[in-house]
Amino acid sequence: MENEREGVTVAVDVRPVPRVAVVVFLLRSQKLLLGKRRSAVGDSTFALPGGHLEFGESFEDCAAREVKEETGLDVNKIEFLTVTNNVFLDEPKPSHYVTIFMRAFLRDPQQVPQNPEPNKCDGWAWYEWDNLPKPLFWPLEKMVLSGFNPFPGV
Repeated sequence: MENEREGVTVAVDVRPVPRVAVVVFLLRSQKLLLGKRRSAVGDSTFALPGGHLEFGESFEDCAAREVKEETGLDVNKIEFLTVTNNVFLDEPKPSHYVTIFMRAFLRDPQQVPQNPEPNKCDGWAWYEWDNLPKPLFWPLEKMVLSGFNPFPGV
């Protein structure tokens, strides 16, 4: 496909490209925060808070921003855990995500999660690692089934 602008023809690549997501294992005691998705990809599954990495943003800054935007919570001690490569071919809109998994803790353990984006999430709750709700969002389920554990020292 070509795009003509100011008399110059520029080739435009219309193939889908991978996107980068940063998601956060937000831990409190022996529980983690999950929300039920309202999305074309993974609708009605339980997922970690997170979203798209913005241009020039560090993984840590993205993690803190996304947790704040989605839950109203302030976090600290943000650290990189792992990365996965996720291709969603069976969804209504096929997509490909490189997902950066981070771990963080509440700045104030007394904070309560809010739901400022009710069109994207049905709400947030704390769950024990050994008693997670179902169904989990596919990338998270894949991590759980692999034996991964986000809790330090486990």
